[in-house]
Amino acid sequence: MADYDQRQRFFFPDSDIRGEMVRLQGSYAQALGARNDPMLVQGLLGEALAAVTLLTGTLKFEGRLSLQAQGDGPITLLLAECTHDSQVRAMARYADELGNDAAPLPALLGDGMMAITIRPEKGNQYQGLVPLEGDSLASCLEDYFSQSEQLPSRLWLAAGNGHAAGLLLQRLPDRIADREHNAAAWDHAVALANTLTLEEMLDLPMTTMLHRLYHEQPPELAAPTPVAFGCTCSRQKVQNTLLSLGAGELRNVLDELGEARVSCDFCGREEVFDAVDLAALVHELTQGQA
Repeated sequence: MADYDQRQRFFFPDSDIRGEMVRLQGSYAQALGARNDPMLVQGLLGEALAAVTLLTGTLKFEGRLSLQAQGDGPITLLLAECTHDSQVRAMARYADELGNDAAPLPALLGDGMMAITIRPEKGNQYQGLVPLEGDSLASCLEDYFSQSEQLPSRLWLAAGNGHAAGLLLQRLPDRIADREHNAAAWDHAVALANTLTLEEMLDLPMTTMLHRLYHEQPPELAAPTPVAFGCTCSRQKVQNTLLSLGAGELRNVLDELGEARVSCDFCGREEVFDAVDLAALVHELTQGQA
């Protein structure tokens, strides 16, 4: 049975280890649909989408999680977001001459930082930063887990042929078993996960993959969570952005262009504010200053 666009949580009943798996297809295609990115960028966006979906699965509150990598390389920005109800979106900015030759992440993003930002709907925002020193997105995220002193975590990401996939393993505090048993179980689980090939991650159903890895000690599966593309852009948000420019700048736009066209970087939706709309915004701003 196809299990694309789903996140699957699993637990090992005899040890304090949990995991998350995800496979994306339709949501990945929709996230890329409004863009014409090179294949190299599409692959990184797929890995980033899989990563934020896995990380959001570990949250215990409503909100959103974003991964943002910025550097001085040919790819200047990589951004992916996932909400608590597994709605995803992503975008990238890069040099016009970027090709499709495979290269380690530092060669593509250059010197820079990766930020993981958690925005709860209630409460304070949290952000963790890590230098872009790993040779892949997965290794940079593992550096983030290590430096932020969170749970020991390992991550595997893959993208290609219109699919994206990911696997996350985390070692929890010792409750079910003692430290020695958990340490051995962790090493064994990670060693088996390291045998996964790119093709297996992208093509095998998640239950088949788990059976292939852990058939000797099958994990317990939670109910799968559907994943879908979702964009938060709106005309009201564009209007608020235009208002933030101020009356003077809006008058310049009105005089020089006669309208404002704003396209969403995530979904491609375009909002048009014609001369009447812009004049109304200028009036709103000037009335507010009176």
